[in-house]
Amino acid sequence: MEKKQLRREQALEYHAKDRPGKIEVVPTKEAKTQRDLSLAYSPGVAEPCKEIHENVENVYKYTAKGNLVAVISNGTAVLGLGDIGPEAGKPVMEGKGVLFKIFADIDVFDIEINEKDPEKFVQIVKSLEPTFGGINLEDIKSPECFYIETKLRELLKIPVMHDDQHGTAIISSAALINALDIQKKKIEKAKFVVNGAGAAAMACCHLYVSLGAKPENFQMFDRKGILHADRPDLTEEKKMFAATKQPNTTLLDAMKDADVFIGLSVGNTVTEEMVKVMAKNPIIFAMANPDPEISYEAATSARKDVIMATGRSDYPNQVNNVLGFPFIFRGALDVRATQINEAMKLAAVKALAELAKTPVPDLVNMAYNEKNISFGPEYIIPKPFDPRLLSTVAPAVAKAAMESGVAQTAIANWDNYAIQLNKRLGLDNQLIRVLGSRARRDPKRVVFADADNVKILKTAQIVYDEGIAFPILLGNENRIRAMAAENNIDIEDLPIIDSYSEEQQEKRKKFAEIFFEKRQRKGFNRYESNKVMRERNYFGCMMVETGEADAMISGLTRNYPDAIRPAIQIIGTEDGVKKIAGMYLLLTKQGPLFLADTTVNFNPTAEELAEITLMTAKEVRNFNLLPRIAMLSYSNFGTSNSAEAKLVAEATRLVKQKNPSLIVDGEIQASLAFSNDILKENYPFSQLIDQEVNTLIFPNLAAGNIAYNLMKEVGGAEAIGPILLGLKKPVHVLQLGSSVRSIYNMCLVAVIDAQIKCKNPSNDMLKKDNWWKRFKKPSKAEANGSH
Repeated sequence: MEKKQLRREQALEYHAKDRPGKIEVVPTKEAKTQRDLSLAYSPGVAEPCKEIHENVENVYKYTAKGNLVAVISNGTAVLGLGDIGPEAGKPVMEGKGVLFKIFADIDVFDIEINEKDPEKFVQIVKSLEPTFGGINLEDIKSPECFYIETKLRELLKIPVMHDDQHGTAIISSAALINALDIQKKKIEKAKFVVNGAGAAAMACCHLYVSLGAKPENFQMFDRKGILHADRPDLTEEKKMFAATKQPNTTLLDAMKDADVFIGLSVGNTVTEEMVKVMAKNPIIFAMANPDPEISYEAATSARKDVIMATGRSDYPNQVNNVLGFPFIFRGALDVRATQINEAMKLAAVKALAELAKTPVPDLVNMAYNEKNISFGPEYIIPKPFDPRLLSTVAPAVAKAAMESGVAQTAIANWDNYAIQLNKRLGLDNQLIRVLGSRARRDPKRVVFADADNVKILKTAQIVYDEGIAFPILLGNENRIRAMAAENNIDIEDLPIIDSYSEEQQEKRKKFAEIFFEKRQRKGFNRYESNKVMRERNYFGCMMVETGEADAMISGLTRNYPDAIRPAIQIIGTEDGVKKIAGMYLLLTKQGPLFLADTTVNFNPTAEELAEITLMTAKEVRNFNLLPRIAMLSYSNFGTSNSAEAKLVAEATRLVKQKNPSLIVDGEIQASLAFSNDILKENYPFSQLIDQEVNTLIFPNLAAGNIAYNLMKEVGGAEAIGPILLGLKKPVHVLQLGSSVRSIYNMCLVAVIDAQIKCKNPSNDMLKKDNWWKRFKKPSKAEANGSH
């Protein structure tokens, strides 16, 4: 099956599975008892109704209006699909709502309107003003979009923005400021060539003019050629940038001595020859998607002095609208701005440009697998995963709204506002995106020991297609291929190894000898060593041990001890580690929580519990998070004199002795660990005061395992794990019945674990493995970026 068809099926399955679509409405107040319901609806609901009737501004106090944005479209210009209608555009609008929520904690109703007449469309949207705090117009064709946005901004007293126009303009403007700075060019003197004259291109040019560019320094092209004053078909928006000389100018002619090229058209319209005739130190923003006007490789090979930006995530300097619209609306909503004006857009531009010049957090370096991303030709615009975006751009926009007189409320304490913004988003949203991005930067070879399973095969295809890992499948080849064909899973490029087959006889012998050397005085003779190498778990672990793979995932179809045992016998523990442990990462509404030991040690001693704690802290740091550890018990700092409570207290003492800098305290009850006020009032000596605990160490396996399962099944937390701690090389064991999503997440962890513990394979290995070489191509999903 072709990749395009597979991607189509995966996308359809994603949108259709479980509850169709991507969004839902979740109550923000308790609604469980009769009293709750009487307050939420009749008769209690009448009270806020009366207050709002008395003063309409109270709608922001008693309803969700202040955090609610409408994403509105008529489906006339959806992605690259054109006029496909409002219903067909709904998945895009839902997707936009998802981005608003995960990046800025803004709630969204997507509204698809079956109306193409601009005036009627305006009247429909105007009638919705009482419901929403802001309007995001989306995928409305040009030129109608210009009239619609302009008219709505005149009529409405809430912020309105057509993101297709202004999103690209704002992000590219920030990039332009920094590119001009690096190339030592002045914007008022820069000569621009713009290929494309649609809504986004026009908005870009207008914003560049606001930054200081001169309209007479622009040469703009649409499908009919250069915009020229003699053309009778030009709209009012285009006339501002119409040339008055040389009506037959070609794109090549225009590129001669140009300082900046802006592409918002179609792919492959710019040649290397055009790049070569540009001025010294040129700037090229080729933003057509998925294929830019000129490829990054072609542009940078034609000119070593070029600064290049595209709309793609697989090259430096991605111009991605998600850097703008969530944070612009966040700032506008928080001061109840009546519009998004030029001052607010320019504030966003300058905030983004300045942010790119500041030191990049480790979390961002980790996400892109870089040691030190820094301002320069390959980093002129912040990365979408930068956690500072919300607390940088939103305040800048809010401040500009206040200063320009369109804010209806004021923010008095900007430091507190920044703290509130950061609390809006738990790290869990960022964490999975960061893990995925980091894995893609340096994918590793992962052995799947239970490959004759549909879930494993689906996961293997996904991680391969997304550039996360290079799967190696263990099992009977005929059975695996038949299963894949039956379920439309493409594993054509993936190696399949049957540890039972005659083909693997020599390798089994080699592995058996190595195993015998390790275990000959620990209960295994040579015959048994040969025999166990037919077992996939043993064979897979030996592949990792000998460097033929970087990590292994097992356990989906076998019990936990049987899956762990080969890893302990073959790979062994890290230096200084006496016992391995199991940890779960739970993604909760409050952020990520790490729980240990949840799978291995039944009743650890104080010394063992201290070792588990130190291993867990080390792993938490691998996620680029600072461990803040609560040592859990039913006792609080000596309130119980029982042996169990004393054991946890002693373990805490040992941890502090071995690593005094670690933020850790106990013994402590779980509820108290998350109750900072009570902790501060009653136990002012605790190291956990004013610390957001993210790591829980349980006194025994029963407590840890029960807590993990309750949080997952009842608390709604998403679980990643179990993550094995203490092994020399990455082997991770799945829970029985794990979902494809769970296996995928474990693969992310395994790859990142391998990046830390394993060296890359030799160049000889790369040359031999065709499937590895093919995998180096960027996936379409990653190349295209977000809408």
